[in-house]
Amino acid sequence: MQFQHLIEINDPLNPLIDTLTRAQLWRGLVLRAEAPKLFVPWLDECDLGERDGAVLPRTLRYNALLIHDRVTFTPQETVHYEVPAQGDIPASSLLVTIEEPQPGALFVRFEYDSGKTDDDMDAFYDEFRRSAYQEADIDTIRIIRQLAEEGRLELPV
Repeated sequence: MQFQHLIEINDPLNPLIDTLTRAQLWRGLVLRAEAPKLFVPWLDECDLGERDGAVLPRTLRYNALLIHDRVTFTPQETVHYEVPAQGDIPASSLLVTIEEPQPGALFVRFEYDSGKTDDDMDAFYDEFRRSAYQEADIDTIRIIRQLAEEGRLELPV
């Protein structure tokens, strides 16, 4: 299943939403990779491996399930999560991209690839997955906004 969606970060027509800078947004997206328990409350543990340049290996534990992945950072632009095939888990990826079509007009594009081809048997469940991914991504942006409001995204990453 491949799925993507876009979230608008700064809406000049909505004065109720605080504007985020690209730097704050980037720090928040990096924090999502480095401290995922802030964003995924049901995650039991995340062990970070040794960073090799722009690549951060991680081991995530959800109860008895261990997932090994790697996160690649392109500063101020993309965060790419890659899960290699392991056990019953097929290879998958998530590419998170900051888009700025004009100065200050920030968007975040989330592109999912489950590593599986779309077929009729999975179509029903894929709708649930898409909805869950979209809600999780909306929550990510909400948490980034909250961290920015608290001043926690002001330090360099």
